[in-house]
Amino acid sequence: MEQTTQEKLQILEEKIDTILASVEKTRKYITITVWVTAIMFVLPLAALLFIVPKAINEYASLLNSL
Repeated sequence: MEQTTQEKLQILEEKIDTILASVEKTRKYITITVWVTAIMFVLPLAALLFIVPKAINEYASLLNSL
């Protein structure tokens, strides 16, 4: 009885280690996805803050020169 209990515990431990490795991979993928999404959203937003006013200013100066 003791032997089968130890074998079952060993099998469960191996399964838990496998699940832990899978969870860590998933966590890394989710973290990378969050960072990429944040960068792909924030960088264009920051660029708009600088590019749009400059473009409007140049367009307005072009209209004024006419």
